[in-house]
Amino acid sequence: MKKRILTGSLMLAMIFSISSLTMAGDMPGPDGDALWHYISKVSPYTGWDYWPDHKGMQEGRAPHAPLHKVFVNKQALESTSAPLKFGAIEVKENYSPSHELKAITVMYKIKGYNPKDGDWFWVKYSASGKTLKSGKPGGCIGCHATRVANDYVLVHEFK
Repeated sequence: MKKRILTGSLMLAMIFSISSLTMAGDMPGPDGDALWHYISKVSPYTGWDYWPDHKGMQEGRAPHAPLHKVFVNKQALESTSAPLKFGAIEVKENYSPSHELKAITVMYKIKGYNPKDGDWFWVKYSASGKTLKSGKPGGCIGCHATRVANDYVLVHEFK
């Protein structure tokens, strides 16, 4: 009886270990289409939370639309100081003054992707999720680099 319990416990431990490895392995690489699939199907960003100091619809500025909402995943929220944890994702929905979704912009922290610029992978999507620009866009990096000490994050202040 003890042997069966021990064997069953070991099997459960192995299953949980394998599933957690699989879940960690489900994060996409630096690919706009794969990231869109992840944030729209695997882990829908609209179910994520906001930064505690930047909730709901907010006023924005160029080059983004005049209104936005910023969603962040668990890895980002668990980052209590800069730099953020690898796997952190920030998704910004960019809205017109009439609250029409115009574009979706994303920052995704990938270990080893671009160490010179904080390891961020950047993507701009159409409102329907078509990848418009991705990788290391100079405009994104240049603007966000004004906040290197805050790990390139503009809308949330790490203390």
